[in-house]
Amino acid sequence: MAVSEVRAARGVGDIKQPMCPSRLILEHVTSRWGVLVLAALLERSYRFSELRREVGGVSEKMLAQTLQTLERDGFVHRDAKPVIPPRVDYSLTPLGIEAAEQVRALARWTEHQVDAVQAAREAYDEARA
Repeated sequence: MAVSEVRAARGVGDIKQPMCPSRLILEHVTSRWGVLVLAALLERSYRFSELRREVGGVSEKMLAQTLQTLERDGFVHRDAKPVIPPRVDYSLTPLGIEAAEQVRALARWTEHQVDAVQAAREAYDEARA
């Protein structure tokens, strides 16, 4: 039995396979806004407008789509309170906390490697010129 067949039998995805559902989950979690939303919600819960300010640069439409996608995937909990004016809070589920910790580690690594990447880009561009 091939490794991919064993993984499928255990309910484990194989990201290298073109039709693996884990690819879509990975896309949601590692999207530009997905990473930033998960990282922000790891700090605390936010109302929509607070989260939009915290993330910075995201449009209302993209934030709404990102939150809806992450909620559908089980990463984000949407708590709509029946008050006037309406209040909706967003927080991470246990699964969301686990995912957010992973992408936050990647985001922090990226922040620390900006100089090294910039130097590599400059060296690449010089070699090509």
